[in-house]
This record gives sequence, C-alpha cells and structure tokens, in this order.
Amino acid sequence: MATQAEPRPSSVAEQYSDLAAEVYAPRRVDVALRGLDLIIAGSALVVLSPLLGLLALATLLTSGRPVLYRGQRVGRAGQVFTMYKLRTLRPGAESRLGPYYGEELSRRTEQEVTMVGRAARLTHIDEVPQLFNVLGGDMSMVGPRPVRPAFFNRLCEEVPQYWQRLVVRPGVTGFAQTRITREDSWEDKLIHDLEYIADRSIRLYLRVLGATITRIASLTLRGRDR
Repeated sequence: MATQAEPRPSSVAEQYSDLAAEVYAPRRVDVALRGLDLIIAGSALVVLSPLLGLLALATLLTSGRPVLYRGQRVGRAGQVFTMYKLRTLRPGAESRLGPYYGEELSRRTEQEVTMVGRAARLTHIDEVPQLFNVLGGDMSMVGPRPVRPAFFNRLCEEVPQYWQRLVVRPGVTGFAQTRITREDSWEDKLIHDLEYIADRSIRLYLRVLGATITRIASLTLRGRDR
C-alpha cells in the first residue's frame, strides 16, 4: 500500500519553522538594538518628513498615483509584510521587472525611473518610508535587506543556507550593502548578512549606519544612485 506524501509547507513562515532545528532565542543586545531602531527611525522621520512630503507631491503631479510603492517582502521568521518606499518607477513597473534580478534587474530598472524618482534615488530619500516599517516592527535600521517571497523561495533552492537570514528583522541598510554591490552574487551577500547576524552588537549596528551615510554622501557627490 503506497504511503501518502506529506504536504509541503504552504508559506515561507512554515518553511522556516521546518528548517529551523532550534529556537533562536533573542539575545540581550536585540532589546537595545530595537530601542535604537525606535529612536533613530522616529527622529529621522521628524527631520525628513517635509522633504518627503515635497517629493510625494512632485510624484503625484508628474506621474500620478500611487505615490508610495508597496511591495511584499519576507521578514523575520518568514513572516511576509508590506514594505513601503516612495515610488520612483513608472506605474506598473514591478510587474514588468518581476522576473529579473541582479545585473539584469539593475539595467531594466534604469529604464523605468521617473524624473522625480531619479532625484529621490540619488539621495536615497525614496527609502525613507521604510522607517514606518521600522516603527511598526517589521524591519530594523540594520539587517539583511528583505527580498520578495518568490525570490526568497528560489534563493533557498540555490543557496541552502539562505533561510538563516530570517533570524533577525530585515534592515533598511545592511552589512552587505556597505561592502559589496547589487551585482555581486547572492552567496557573497549572504556571507556578510550571516556575519552581521552572528556578530551583531551596538557597535557594529552604529558602524553599519555610519558606513551607509558615508556611502550615500559619496554616491550623491558623484551623481550616482547605487
């Protein structure tokens, strides 16, 4: 008599639960990092809200609605959440860009950028709405960058250790983003993500934020957005 195959997990969160051989208990430092998240994200929103409002209005007037981009991303423990960004691409761009990632995604994205979006991407002000995700607890200021559910499933097949980055909240910026480029391999990015997860501390958290600010300033002065 043939045995019936066990049903496969239907969600990323269920897959994470199956893959995790042990419970990843929060470290004491995670409480301090969460406190820093709330202080930094809240303060940054107060300071940057006027500029964000002006760019949102310019986006509305030049390319219509929606002003915000809302995309599904995989968060801590495989929970899928909605990530916010100021829309910098033409309406419907995500459906056109959906099948691509890496260098090909970067090339095709450039063809979709709006006039206002180019200025927002140059200064990375388009990332500011993610601070609402930080305040809501879906993201941290520092952590592995979140990916789309479809990409995550594919990457877990190509890179078996990829699920381990779900131990912490995804970040507005990350250790990998301060060291390598979008065109580097997912394996290389994962190495830096796992290094941050293993060594995370207040000092490393602040170091990554400082490196991110320096990198953004350098790219802006050179007229580059990524």
